[in-house]
Amino acid sequence: MASERSVTVGGVKIGGGAPVVVQSMTTTKTHDVPATTAQIAALASAGCEIVRVAVPKTEDAEALAAIVRFSPVPIIADIHFNASLALKAIEQGVAAVRINPGNIGGPEKVEQVVRAAKARGIPMRIGANSGSLPRHLESLAHQDQAEALVEAALEEVRLLEQLDYRDFKISVKSSHVPTMIRAYRLLAEKVPYPLHLGVTEAGTVFGGSIKSAVGIGTLLAEGIGDTIRVSLSADPVEEPKTAYEILKALGLRERGPVMIACPSCGRDNVGVHTLAEEVEARLADYPQAFEVAVLGCAVNGPGESGDADFGIAGGRDVGFIYAHGRVLKKVSSDILVDELFHEIDRWIADGMFRPKRLKMAKPAALAMAEASAIPLE
Repeated sequence: MASERSVTVGGVKIGGGAPVVVQSMTTTKTHDVPATTAQIAALASAGCEIVRVAVPKTEDAEALAAIVRFSPVPIIADIHFNASLALKAIEQGVAAVRINPGNIGGPEKVEQVVRAAKARGIPMRIGANSGSLPRHLESLAHQDQAEALVEAALEEVRLLEQLDYRDFKISVKSSHVPTMIRAYRLLAEKVPYPLHLGVTEAGTVFGGSIKSAVGIGTLLAEGIGDTIRVSLSADPVEEPKTAYEILKALGLRERGPVMIACPSCGRDNVGVHTLAEEVEARLADYPQAFEVAVLGCAVNGPGESGDADFGIAGGRDVGFIYAHGRVLKKVSSDILVDELFHEIDRWIADGMFRPKRLKMAKPAALAMAEASAIPLE
């Protein structure tokens, strides 16, 4: 279910049925404009559509005008505890602000920020994190942390609605995946506003990506969520890369190729893990959306490559290249990957035409027998 309401962050629509938006956050000192803008550019190149920057000090707020001017994507100012920094950030031209109305200095300070945001016509992100719930909800949190997260968020919603301000999105993040999933499910039933999904403090690239895929992916599969941030203890460029893999796995967004690869078995004559890693590394340079299958032997090659745009099946001395469900050619194993990318490049140059699939009408064994008769080039 798409959120009924939407917000627009610097021209990027979030919610209301818009495609799920990918965002991330810089790790540089925001007042270091060259370093921050360089990291924003890297994030944008990785597909990030919105970038958030931390604003803990006045010097960070004062740097925002330059950052906004140089950034290729909308900038969100991340503010905690200090309403004056939020006001300064809005003056500097950011596309949105992230505040916690509960720690910004009381209702009067919240009203000041809301009034400034209204005047500029920009949205906010509000919400709760499991690690920073208000004290009066501690008892509820001990009973049910998901309920406490939702109540904390709803208190902020009610405050902004009383100020006749509804241009916001909401998050209820937790580092515990089941809590995060349940909190967003509960919240989605209660509000019409866009939801920002994330597993907070998820961890390293390996563990954090898995937690994020489970938490964010589960909710997106249920139709919950309008924008996502994968939080990793790593180079932030890894965050949008993981985010897009989640979205591509669910068929929600396309960015760059998708690779499928067999897990290997005793029939593997080529070292499919090495083959797959080489193909994956080379695919990283392609912005186009297409699918490549990497198989370690001829048994599964015809069938598993049937749905992919391209595929390869390795062997001791020769390998097979498939294109759009058909055997394309047989080549020497030492040039298999190079020939695969030669065919991919030629296909892209010719306009990426996809012929009608025949979906392997013949049994795999018969198809491979015919393929074996193809002479080496």
